[in-house]
Amino acid sequence: MEVLEKMSKEEIMKISLEEFSRIQDWMLSLEDKESVTYQSMRKRYRDLKALLTSMGMNMEELDEIKG
Repeated sequence: MEVLEKMSKEEIMKISLEEFSRIQDWMLSLEDKESVTYQSMRKRYRDLKALLTSMGMNMEELDEIKG
């Protein structure tokens, strides 16, 4: 938690957006949407989407999954 306290809002947004994009790409490439791996990624995807939205990021254009 101490590391996050030292990071600026912009740094947190950048890192979170990079991770959101990466996870979204992986989710879109998986065929088995019921797998444990997919469900785990989906949870992280929702967490990142909520974080980015709460920081003022408009996710409409970035969210390819829309879930």
